[in-house]
Amino acid sequence: MHCFPDCDETARAVPHQSENHWVQALRFPPPIPSSEYLLLNKNKKNLRLGLAFALGYVLLANSMLQGQDTSKTSEAKKTSAITSGSRVAIIGDSITEQKLYSKYMEAYLLACTGLSDLHVFQFGWGGEQAGGFAARMENDLSVFKPTVATFCYGMNDGGYQPYREEIGKNYESNMRKILDRLQPMGIKSVVVGSPGAVDANFFRPGQMMGDKPAHAAYNDNLAHLRDIDRNLAKEKNLLFADVHAAMFDAMTKAQATLGKEYDVCGRDGFHPGNNGQLLMAYAFLKGLGLDGNIGEIMVDLKGGTSSATQGHKVTSVARGPKDQSVSLESSRWPFCFQGDEKSSNSTRSILPFTGFNSDLNRLTLKVAGLEAPMATVKWGSSEKKFTKEQLAAGINLAAEFQSTPFDGSFQKLLDAIANKQNFETYMIKSIITNFRSLPVELTKDAELQKGIEIFRARLSARQGVLDAAVHECLVPVKHDLQIIAD
Repeated sequence: MHCFPDCDETARAVPHQSENHWVQALRFPPPIPSSEYLLLNKNKKNLRLGLAFALGYVLLANSMLQGQDTSKTSEAKKTSAITSGSRVAIIGDSITEQKLYSKYMEAYLLACTGLSDLHVFQFGWGGEQAGGFAARMENDLSVFKPTVATFCYGMNDGGYQPYREEIGKNYESNMRKILDRLQPMGIKSVVVGSPGAVDANFFRPGQMMGDKPAHAAYNDNLAHLRDIDRNLAKEKNLLFADVHAAMFDAMTKAQATLGKEYDVCGRDGFHPGNNGQLLMAYAFLKGLGLDGNIGEIMVDLKGGTSSATQGHKVTSVARGPKDQSVSLESSRWPFCFQGDEKSSNSTRSILPFTGFNSDLNRLTLKVAGLEAPMATVKWGSSEKKFTKEQLAAGINLAAEFQSTPFDGSFQKLLDAIANKQNFETYMIKSIITNFRSLPVELTKDAELQKGIEIFRARLSARQGVLDAAVHECLVPVKHDLQIIAD
């Protein structure tokens, strides 16, 4: 079986194992603790046997932690694919399995949209092509039952060679196999994402691919696959995310400013770091139709009043001779960034080269009644000066302040999401997907099938516990603004 550069052992076919091994394992399950069971995943050659032992163990188990939904509901913008109660599946190859853009997407959907009753599940698989997901989609998605799905394939489908019509036809055929089967599964909204890009300076540097530098030839290939995705989305009336353009355009600008050592698509040329993964999240969030309006805070210095839009509550106002202080409590957060302004491992460094803040992250402060030409705005522990005109028109707090009162809460949310998504990768790749390879004889065993359903339910319950921990991070943030006339 051919394996592409980002393929790992779990992406390969599992060697056949005789029925006797399965039957013996299921009839005589050893009383192993769960900690040792988890280690079975490390033995790839015995993956089927490990699964069989695990099933036997589960059949004997009496209980497991049950997840509780602690989320709250709100209204969603009608033009967005995201509505109250949406269940979002983020699907793709190893770039998805890096669990970075999927983490940023989940954090944004939960914290920034005003909808806290959403649920997200990451289905990335290293080395996978579109055809690989077509083979596992019904089985794997059944444990989550998504209503919304995003797809990002093409990087491996291009074959790491110049574009040929055969490559395009094969990719289109496999994407059709996926898209044609989604609606019967209850998936109401789909974002067909294009493949990303390869790095102009780090993808096979100095090598040629046909008559072009390798990076130029393969980006041309990926652009062809992007066009196929766009046409399929248009044909089927689905949403589209141009991940390729979001990455390629920002890379061109960023490397012109920050230099050739600044990678956007990863040091290996095609697995992006935090900067490139933020661009991917940006493309998909825009593709979902999110309007990016986090909220608006209005301060009237003459009247001594303040107000805020939904998701933000003014708890107190204090007025001085030259200033006005406003205390707020916000259940809707701005997206927060990390790292310095030059590192490729930083989400902050790519911001000057993308529209993330202006398109998706607008927490606006408007100040009326300022008589002085300038004023200092203090927000949390940071402060910055603005003109009277800027404040009257409105400033984007999320873009203007590098340090925000939301940073600590946002990082806790990201950490909880990472913990959950790590389990989701293990759950799907090491266990759930292997139910497809049970010997035919065992699929007719009613007791075994009952055990499998118990196993699925308990894995989902464990995922639910981790999901509940994510939602528990969504507590309103208290913060203060002070406007001081200069």
